[in-house]
Order: sequence, then structure tokens, then C-alpha cells
Amino acid sequence: MNFIEEIIESGDKSKLMFRFPPEPNGHLHLGHAKAICLNFDLAHKYKTGCNLRFDDTNPLAESSVFADSIIEDVAWLGYRPTEIEETSNYFKFIQNCATHLIKNGDAYMDDSTSEEIAELKGDLETPGKDSPYRNRSVEENLELFNQLCEGNSKSVLRAKIDMADPNLLMRDPVIYRSIDEPHHNTGTEFKAYPMYDFAHPISDWKEDITHSLCTLEFEAHRPFYNWTLDKLFDTDVFGPNPRQIEFSRLNVEGFKLSKRYLKELVEDGTVNGWDDPRMPTLKGLRRRGFTPDSIRNFCEKVGISKRESQIERSLLDGCLRDDLNKISERRMVVKDPIKLTIVGDFKPGTATLENNPEANEVTHRSVNYTEQFWIEREDFRPEANKKYKRLKLGANVRLKGVCIVKAIDYTEIDGVITEVFCEHYPDSFSGMETEVRAKGVIHWVDRQSCISLDLNHFDGMDKSTQTTFGEPLLQLDYENPVQFIRHGYYMKDGDSWNHSVSLKSSYRG
Repeated sequence: MNFIEEIIESGDKSKLMFRFPPEPNGHLHLGHAKAICLNFDLAHKYKTGCNLRFDDTNPLAESSVFADSIIEDVAWLGYRPTEIEETSNYFKFIQNCATHLIKNGDAYMDDSTSEEIAELKGDLETPGKDSPYRNRSVEENLELFNQLCEGNSKSVLRAKIDMADPNLLMRDPVIYRSIDEPHHNTGTEFKAYPMYDFAHPISDWKEDITHSLCTLEFEAHRPFYNWTLDKLFDTDVFGPNPRQIEFSRLNVEGFKLSKRYLKELVEDGTVNGWDDPRMPTLKGLRRRGFTPDSIRNFCEKVGISKRESQIERSLLDGCLRDDLNKISERRMVVKDPIKLTIVGDFKPGTATLENNPEANEVTHRSVNYTEQFWIEREDFRPEANKKYKRLKLGANVRLKGVCIVKAIDYTEIDGVITEVFCEHYPDSFSGMETEVRAKGVIHWVDRQSCISLDLNHFDGMDKSTQTTFGEPLLQLDYENPVQFIRHGYYMKDGDSWNHSVSLKSSYRG
């Protein structure tokens, strides 16, 4: 049980309600997955609801494209919101809340520029100074606020709190400003928009949210969250207000989880869009081969705390590897090929191979072969010590699903081995009883029927592509990544394959 669950358990659990409230100004990344899993899993545990709400208070940065993408990503992770809401649905109500504050003397219209407001605010060492407009009458403030809402003013509405408060966010924060831009949901209906910090607690209250869960950078915002609710909603009349609780952000080794940074990568052409497989967006991870189960399991293992820490990338890779081991089909791919040719009387045939030996129900596939194979360069040495369990001159090895062969000769050009020649044991084909022994098993692809594959490998924002050979079935489409035997997992992406995660070192052979 994490500390948030302990808080929930200590209170009234009869009317619990949660929400995931992204701003639709970008695509979701891995960091958002932690908040998604937290809120929806709590709703599932306590058999209550969890809304998906778009905090869309800035039409300059937001769009329906991002909103649609977020809905898709939440569904891909396996969650179904109780309701899909938008803060913009409450704009009239929030506007009325602002009017209520003005009438009670808790807000005022300020004609100062943003630079002047910032200068008067002071700093951590110096108290702020009152705005010259702070003591306007209620009537004047109401009239000026109406002008702002009608699009006839560039002034701002500020909460009247305390310009000497040690928390800078409590020094009369701006709660409404003019934006002359159509909104993706409300069109041109509104000319002034609430600030996020003002709209967020009101939206939570409107949706009967009991626990407003957010990351630690919002801890300093909590006093204003509470101030807003306390000024607007009488708990004796409406019951308890939502409670804001902060938890640590997700920081993963090798990932920079910042919308601003990711947006720059897209805009400067470093990556090919938000879904580029190098991106830590959910769409990028999906193209890379990450599965919903792997991300949910990762978030569960990371846990919830108030302490900021960096999670090792190996934990994320391990969660993906564990899931793919259960669901991925196996295929043979040769990355660094040399020819292997069986001489003598050898007939073409068909190998029967397991698709996934770890699956609950093991199925098989048929792979044709001739006497001409590709094998990995590292799987042949002219000479090697006893610890080497692959192919060497005069020694035996089993071609996976075919038979046992013995290397008898090889060719090289400029010191580089290009082909190895083998004899085979006729009584050693798969399923036969034989006294012939082989130290190891190596994979292969048939030179006559194999296909060419482009494999994409990633190191941060760097990408390299390698052309290889694979068995013919890799022409098909695959819903999940495929395990290339001894090489790792790859996700088919158009005409190429993206590296998802490596195998455990003990399985690489």
C-alpha cells in the first residue's frame, strides 16, 4: 500500500472519485503513464470512477488533434474513463466563480503590464508591493471584468490574497486573461480564459473529485488550490472539497520526459514526428514494440512515493522482456551472414519449429530449406577451444530443426571467411534417433527462400539501420514484436523492423 492509499483508507471511502487531467497541448509520454495508471488503478481498486479531463484553458497551445491522441493512448493502455470531460465545458461556471470572488472583494482587475506585475511581486527575500489597482471598487471591477469577457480589455483579473505571502504563487496570482484566439472546443464564444491554477480546482469540484493527484512540482500550488475552493464552496453546504496530493514524477534513465523538449525535437526535425520510435511518447514506444502490459507493470514496480529518484532503464526493459517472452513468436534472422553449404547427397526439406515455447498453447510453423544456408559469422571458427559449442572444422553442430552437420572446409577472401562446407549425418534429422552427438545448436535461414530485412537500432536520438536475412514468414504483419532467435525482440514498422529490447545475456548463446 502506497502513501496515497493510506490517506484514502484513513478517510471516507463512500464517494471516491478520481481523474486524469492532461492539457491537450502535446502527445502523452512515459511520464504520463504513471499518472494514468495511478488514477485508473485506484478507481478500479475502490470500485469507483475515474474521468479523463482535458484542462484546456489555453487555446494558443491546444488542439483537438492532441485531445484525440490522448483518448487513443489512454484506451491503448487498457483504461476506459467514466466520462471524458473538458475544462472548457465549465467556462461559464468558472466565469461565474470569478464574478463571485469580485463581489466578495477577493479579486480585482489590474491594468498593469505583465512586466509591471512581475516587478511588484518581489522575490523570496523581498515582499511584494500592492498593485495601484488593488483597491478598485467592486462595481468597477465587475464592469471591467465584463469588458474583459467581451473581448474589450487587455487587463487581467487577479485574486486578492497577500502580496507578502512567503509563497510567491499566493501573491495575488492572475486568474483570468484575454486571449483572442478560437478554442478547439468552444470556438469564438469566449474572449477571456481562466488560468490553469484557477480552473483546475473548480473543475475538480464540478466533477466531485475527492483526491486530486498531481506531481511534486504542484506542491507549491496547493495553497492556492485550497484558497480557491475555500472561497467559492461552503463545505457545510456542499460537503468536503477535493484534496490535492502530490507524488514524485517518473524519471527514467536515458529518457528526457519534457513536452517542451520533445516538441523541439519534432519542430527542428531531429525526429520524424511525435510517434518516432526514438521518442518516449506512448505512440513512439508503441512503434518501438512496447506493450500496454509492459508499461503498466513498469509503473506498478516503480511505485508511488514523494521522493524524486531516477529509475534504471533496465527495469523498463525487463518489464517489456518479460511480457514479450510470453506473447512473441520466434523467428530466425541472420544478422552477420556467411554461407553454409551442405555437400553430397542432401535433399531439400521442411523444418517444423515452435512459434513460442513459452506460450500456454505451443504452436508450430514450417520452414523450407535446401542445401544452401546462411549462418551467423560468429557461429563458425576454423579452430576453437573445447568451450566453443558452435561449428568448427571437424566438429559437429545441429542446424536448428534440420540435422547435425560437420564442417569439412571453408573459403575466405582477403582473410575474411565467406563460406563453410559441411557434411550431414543422414540419421540425425529432427525426430530421428541417432548416436551422433553435437555440442550446440545454431539457427539459420535458407539462402534460396529467405527475405531481406532492414533492422533499426536506437541509441538515444541516434538511429542505425542494418540489412539482414530472415525466414520468409517475416513478410507477414505482426501485432506484437517478434523474437529474433538469439538477437532480441523487434517490432515490424512498415518495411523495416525496430529493435524493442535485447534478450537476457544468458539467452544470447
